[in-house]
Amino acid sequence: MSPTLLRILDVNCNRVREALRVLEDYARFSLNHRPLQQQLKQLRHDFQTATASVQAQAISARDTAGDVGTGITTETEQKRESLSAVVTAAGKRLSEALRSVEEYLKTADGANAACVEQIRYRAYDIERAILLTLSPGRERMRGVSVYVLITESLCKRPWLEVARLAIDGGCECIQLREKLIDAGELLVRARRLAALCRERGVISIINDRPDVALAAGADGVHVGQADLPARVVRQIVGPDLIVGVSTRQIEQAREAVLDGADYIGVGPIFASTTKPQENLPGLAYAKAAAAEMSVPVVAISGVCAGNVVHLAAIGVRAVAVSSAVIAADDPSSAVRQIRAALSDAPSRI
Repeated sequence: MSPTLLRILDVNCNRVREALRVLEDYARFSLNHRPLQQQLKQLRHDFQTATASVQAQAISARDTAGDVGTGITTETEQKRESLSAVVTAAGKRLSEALRSVEEYLKTADGANAACVEQIRYRAYDIERAILLTLSPGRERMRGVSVYVLITESLCKRPWLEVARLAIDGGCECIQLREKLIDAGELLVRARRLAALCRERGVISIINDRPDVALAAGADGVHVGQADLPARVVRQIVGPDLIVGVSTRQIEQAREAVLDGADYIGVGPIFASTTKPQENLPGLAYAKAAAAEMSVPVVAISGVCAGNVVHLAAIGVRAVAVSSAVIAADDPSSAVRQIRAALSDAPSRI
């Protein structure tokens, strides 16, 4: 190979390895996602195997001092606004460098160029999975401690009044959960809730229906395991709306994160009259999810002021409540009691 070709391959092989390391560190330390980290590690190994002979030759042609590109930079290259910007830049660098290696390697080693091509396709899939984890909704959900689910049939007062009173009590997120009304009426209610939440600076979530969430101007949508997959929901609502997913086991939670979920509902935790179920995942699953997940974890089912202490003790800092608030005589007071129990719990355990 000519010195020029070796220099081009050398610099781009370096870019590939560096970008893969940045992405692997993100998967390992930010996402805490072992399967994704393993995929990236395997990609690094496979790339090294496919280009080992080239890299060995290229070292001799490396001329950092004589490289005119080392002194050329832009302002944006020297600044990253956020972790998201770091990861996004690494993903772009990876795909660009792989393409360059593949094209130049075709002139000297077609077989290994074909191997690099397959690695590039795998990298595209991994990059997409990582980019789905960078939704801005995650940061908004980190500020939520009490998340109220509104179902009219369970409310002691008119449902919108219950929502207002829950906000007065300090809840930061309200979900409209109506399984039995038609789409037209659901949209009317969703718009009313979204308007109230916007006015009060609270997050509005619509259960099950990404189309209704979009049409109503809500902040997000929540889906279960029997609903549309989170990956499809993310395609429908785009990058800015919040997407939440109910999960019963850690494998479902990991998949939801890679599919673009901004928060994970874990449960059922406690027995609930609202949604009775057998074989509750319970506190053991909540503890595992809180320890592993990089996204906010929200405990679901049977939560009330009397049992949130057990959740706080295992690291869960956000709870979804329904009857404990909306069926209460004073929803504001019910929310305040749950918030107080959450904040006081560490000192009482």
